Amino acid sequence: MTLPDTAPTSAPGADRTFQVDLRGLVDLLSHHLYSSPRVYLRELMQNAVDALTARHALEPAAPADAFGIRLYADNAVVRVEDDGIGLTEADVHTFLATIGRSSKRAEQVAEQRADFIGQFGIGLLSCFLVADEIHVVSRSARTPDAPAVEWRGRGDGSYTVRTLPASARPRPGTTVTLTPRADAGEWTRPAQVHALARHFGSLLRHPVTFTDHSAGTGTSVNPEPAPWARTYPTPGARSRALAAYGEDVFGFTPLDTIELDLPAVGLKGIACVLPETVPAGRRHGHRVHVKGMLLSEQAEEILPEWAFFVRCVVDAESLRPTASRESLYEDDTLAAVRDALAERLRAWIARTAASDPDLLARFLHAHHLAVKSLAVHDDEILRMLLPWLPFETTDGHCTLDEFARTHRTVLVTSSVEEFRQVAAIASAAGLGVVNGGYTYDRELVHRLPEIRPEATVADLDPATLTAHLDPVDRETELAAAAYLARARDALAVFDCDVALRTFQPASAPALLVDSREARHERTRSQLAREQEGGLWGDILGALRQEAPRAQLILNRLNPLVRTAVAIDEPELARTSAEALYGQAALLSRRPLRPAESSLINRSFLDLLAHALRKDS
Repeated sequence: MTLPDTAPTSAPGADRTFQVDLRGLVDLLSHHLYSSPRVYLRELMQNAVDALTARHALEPAAPADAFGIRLYADNAVVRVEDDGIGLTEADVHTFLATIGRSSKRAEQVAEQRADFIGQFGIGLLSCFLVADEIHVVSRSARTPDAPAVEWRGRGDGSYTVRTLPASARPRPGTTVTLTPRADAGEWTRPAQVHALARHFGSLLRHPVTFTDHSAGTGTSVNPEPAPWARTYPTPGARSRALAAYGEDVFGFTPLDTIELDLPAVGLKGIACVLPETVPAGRRHGHRVHVKGMLLSEQAEEILPEWAFFVRCVVDAESLRPTASRESLYEDDTLAAVRDALAERLRAWIARTAASDPDLLARFLHAHHLAVKSLAVHDDEILRMLLPWLPFETTDGHCTLDEFARTHRTVLVTSSVEEFRQVAAIASAAGLGVVNGGYTYDRELVHRLPEIRPEATVADLDPATLTAHLDPVDRETELAAAAYLARARDALAVFDCDVALRTFQPASAPALLVDSREARHERTRSQLAREQEGGLWGDILGALRQEAPRAQLILNRLNPLVRTAVAIDEPELARTSAEALYGQAALLSRRPLRPAESSLINRSFLDLLAHALRKDS
């Protein structure tokens, strides 16, 4: 079938008809709608399943296994045959020769449309991914004496139709035959056709068989129903069977399997809990079948983002596929299914917390980040699991429940680097500090009083820490005054003050107390001052004096510091102060500014040169 290259002339203002290049349209749909040529077999099997569904609606008394699907391959042709409803000659002209017209939308089955997988009338075009011609022979079950009809469609958009004697197709149904192109052998060899049939159709409810003509063998594609649809002698046997199925599908042994059952949408399946930690933000795709036919292996949209600790395989009746049948259509039904499945996962967490502490411990060890993200937004999970969740603290990695028993006041840092700066000193001072720099941790720690009302939580303030450092006596302070003045002068470029205190551990020579917010504020003020001059520059300079300053606190208990504060030589005193600052900055594990890196290198070389001069 072809269309003229030019449209006939018509009166001004008259309606016109779009001119369609069928060859280009066929190429567009068959080569760009689908992700891979392998979907041709899925589309043929899907059409066969829908034809069987219509046949059962026509003959409801027939046994469920009375009609089936048969696949053949022999390196020369690929053939898919079904015992479905079949087509009349009028149906062939209406449905096979009109792109976008689906027999599933015909009036006689419109009320049963939800029973069919495909509803777009374009699936047959996928065959042009592997063949240049599609050969269809069909006989309708609606008309007992209907003749067989042959349709040949070609990739250029043309087709032919003719009627055949009844002997060409003795029983109702449809046979689709493809003669693969030479470049399509990867997808049409018998072994590959068999593998694709099992991949897409292992959960189909109709019997599907495959015959390799070259080997003379025939096998069932779906010999058993889905594992969740089978009966087992004991609950333990059922759990083991579901876990084995999950391992076969996903390639890992599940930590546990969660049965999923949503009768409202006809959804059944399992969620397999991953046994290992998943990188933050990484989402796994899930296997979604629609009425038994595999729709997608990467359906992320079936579960909420926080549920990245499971991988699911489900079969649903009422989910709506997109036109390519490779993903799910985002609608209210999918949103409701996502919420319902999320509730099933929450229920599993609650059940595990109440009845299986060993499994809970293994689950939280691997997936505490996922649970923390859920607890932030789910009060029930928060109350249930917050005491069990691990956090990094000055007492090591422990749960908040254990930590709160030891520390009535729980201090929490705003960043990882702030925690690393103060952890050793805070621990020695008896302060209980939690690292709040990781995702969700700070927010969750602040909600601890909801679970333990006797606990008090506060953000760690530098003043809180310095208040727990013991001052030195007045005589020691006066003796170190000259050194401290030189140190302040050397570190003024970093907006850093210097103080002398005593604190544990004595092995720590210095503590650099600073925060990311204070550094950002000082940087902002400096840039503003450099960009402004005159009066505004003076005003900004005055404001800059009010910006938070860093503080290098020297530990009088440390032998190196006691030696340093006694240095009389001005240049050596400056160099030692710079070296102590650099060492404290390195211990904080925060990113160093270029000036700080330069200072560390310079102070090291200067101290080395001084040592060499002294030895010589």
